[in-house]
Amino acid sequence: MSKKVIVHFEAASTLAVVVSSNEPLLFLSEDQKILAASASFCRTFAIDPATVSGKRLGDLGTGEWAMPKLASLLKATASGSARIEAYEIDLERPSQKTRNLVVNARTLDDGDKKHIRLLLAVADVTDARAEAREKDDLIRDKATLMREVQHRVANSLQIIASVLMQSARRVQSEEARGHLQNAHHRVMSIATLQRQLSVSTGGKVELRAYLIQLSQSLAVSMIADPGRLSIGVNVDDSAVGADVSISLGLIVTELVINALKHAFPDQRSGKILIAYGSSGKDWSLSVTDNGIGMQVAGAPPKAGLGTGIVEALAKNLLGEIQLSDAGPGTAVTISHREDADNSTILLTAA
Repeated sequence: MSKKVIVHFEAASTLAVVVSSNEPLLFLSEDQKILAASASFCRTFAIDPATVSGKRLGDLGTGEWAMPKLASLLKATASGSARIEAYEIDLERPSQKTRNLVVNARTLDDGDKKHIRLLLAVADVTDARAEAREKDDLIRDKATLMREVQHRVANSLQIIASVLMQSARRVQSEEARGHLQNAHHRVMSIATLQRQLSVSTGGKVELRAYLIQLSQSLAVSMIADPGRLSIGVNVDDSAVGADVSISLGLIVTELVINALKHAFPDQRSGKILIAYGSSGKDWSLSVTDNGIGMQVAGAPPKAGLGTGIVEALAKNLLGEIQLSDAGPGTAVTISHREDADNSTILLTAA
């Protein structure tokens, strides 16, 4: 078989492949005349197959394919100085919806070395782009709704906390008053978290902002003289999931309440420091006061509700509790190490 026959055979084979392709394809000459178009291309873009062959690309349809940028890129591809890969264009046709297209083009060796041929593949991604935008809109709407729900929950919790505080002022029993006040502080810690969640993104809570707000809330509700007692916060840039932040917030609330109740008797001045740091999956939370310190003599006080809450939450977080002398004062540390066999040490403070 002669070389000329082989060339014609290869060219004819290319035409047959293009015409029968299930993908929208155009087979173009170097000067962008259409040598063949797939049935899929004609069907997708409502073009009569009988009118395609021999036309220039820019003359297809009613001229909607006359795109200077696309023509320039095809020319550069034919010269070998460029290659069209996933180039996005908008196909605008009179009285029809604009279509979003992704085009790819490359030179094609069909056996005729004297003539450069181009294969142009066209994908209509209009529906896919619309679905993606709809999905993004749904995600944004869901996030907005979630923030609104969290905001409303925070408002409801603050109402509950106010009711608890009003009840605490009315009761005669000191024990009942104390329980109501503690319940008020616990509810406020969750309300503070909900406020933080309403402005957070990705379901993560930035602990520094959250614990600062929590400490301010506790100080306002429990410290009558800010000049005598204060609460400080030293937290790194850690962000945790909402469920973890709830546990950490409740632990901090209980430990701060305990320190304010027991570490500074007789109008003693002092400070409480809340600290948190993490490295990888390891983390440490501590609440330290510079009060009277741990009792070393006499029987240990009976464990109360706050102690039980801290121990249960620490266990749930796979954390280990350590109670130590801060010299002066007391430090309670809850830490988690990924490679450690964490076990909760029982607290003896109420």
